[in-house]
Amino acid sequence: MKHQINNKEIILNSVFLYIRMIILMIVNLYTVRVVLDVLGVEDYGIYGVIGSIVTMFSFLNGNLMSASQRFFSIEIANNNIKKLNKLFNLNISLFALLSVVVFIISESIGLWFINNQLVIPEDRISAANWVYQISIATFVVNLFTIPFNSLIVSYEKMKAFAYIAIIEALGKLGLVFFLSYLDADKLIVYALLMFIFSLLINITYFVYCKYSFKELKLFLYWNIKELKELINLIGWHFLGTLSLSLNSQGINILINMFFNPAINAARAIAFQVNSAANQLAVNFFTAVKPQIYKSYTTGDLDEMGRLVRRSIIFSMFLIGIITVPMIAKTELVLSLWLKEVPLYTIIFTKLTLINAMIDTTAGPIIAVSLATGRIKQFQIVVSVISLLNLPISYILLRHGASPESTIIISIICSVINMFVRTYMLNKEMEIKLSQYYILYVKLLLYIILSVLISVYIGSYIIDNIMGVIFIGIISLLVQTILTYIIIDSSDRKYLMNLIKTKVNYNK
Repeated sequence: MKHQINNKEIILNSVFLYIRMIILMIVNLYTVRVVLDVLGVEDYGIYGVIGSIVTMFSFLNGNLMSASQRFFSIEIANNNIKKLNKLFNLNISLFALLSVVVFIISESIGLWFINNQLVIPEDRISAANWVYQISIATFVVNLFTIPFNSLIVSYEKMKAFAYIAIIEALGKLGLVFFLSYLDADKLIVYALLMFIFSLLINITYFVYCKYSFKELKLFLYWNIKELKELINLIGWHFLGTLSLSLNSQGINILINMFFNPAINAARAIAFQVNSAANQLAVNFFTAVKPQIYKSYTTGDLDEMGRLVRRSIIFSMFLIGIITVPMIAKTELVLSLWLKEVPLYTIIFTKLTLINAMIDTTAGPIIAVSLATGRIKQFQIVVSVISLLNLPISYILLRHGASPESTIIISIICSVINMFVRTYMLNKEMEIKLSQYYILYVKLLLYIILSVLISVYIGSYIIDNIMGVIFIGIISLLVQTILTYIIIDSSDRKYLMNLIKTKVNYNK
């Protein structure tokens, strides 16, 4: 049985996710400003550091969600609701076990660290401990939203996913304004309100899933064989995530060893910009991922291959819309955003954005690897290549290299991994390697040409907001032409017919 890919549904889901992303970005940025004003610098800093200790465990969330989505999507494609129901409840059982593990570690090592290692004013120790306990409870509550989130995404109900997230963001902003009128210890009350609101949102996900997917029932389920398969997938996928985290934090430590904290600050700013730009591609791929899982499950590998290649191309296009103009006018954009731009921030930002464009090709290939369930060798090889950045950067810095050399090495590792990921995937399932390798060469030329053209034209444009907008328009035109050249002839024909239909309709 072949799975029919619904391009219209992918587009609609992407639109809902973009709207969600834009609203969340605006609300979250404004919320930070209000919270800082209400709590004050000291309490805001305490809340940040206490919360960060608990959320160290949150690196699990992405892996857990990816694994859940993979299993749910496969059973939805097979129309095996009975197996889907079992897996859904198995996920909840696993997360209950994980919450116990997190609780034990938090109440032992974590609690000792709070009271013995952190620098907290003596008169705020009691408040800090209250916030810590509430933060643990909040994390556990958020952990249980993962199966419900994964279910909604697997059923491709992005509209509901977006609406609930927007309500959550607006609700938290409202709580912050409410907090300013309370005569109490605002730090403790803020943490408590965040916990209560997280609990309400979790109940909202539960209620939505209960009434939207009535065929699913909650019951206690435990199956060792299926649990091992789930943990195996999470474990090896976690290796890839861990390698990225170790690479990022390791480079931070190296820069601190050879330079000073100001260079770390410059790198942190660059990665904030990178994270914001990367959300465009991430939101698009969230809408596509369930379709990849379902196509693999039904054995429609040719259609899956076309979807993967389209996803790679359009992910590059979407992230390029933001990154290329920023690379051309980095200094101006940073000066408009920051009062003072630290040394090396501009070059870090340019290189990081280029690296982000290359890394956007990884998602669809990783999704196919997850779909096969055979990701051990895939993740080991890719993770080792990613981690090579650390020893090579250390050697270069030891011999007097500048700090941006660390990102240049990261770019080289990312380019190598583009080809290695596909080669490793080919060992698990037959794909046409030449198609992907030719595509990657085209995409590398796409990056080089779009950046060079935009930078060249940008050098003749006045540095102001209108100049950035103009470069954005030029960059969009250039990337649209390059994308049209890169896509398959069948896709070009489809686009031309669509344009002709729209033109004739308007007449």
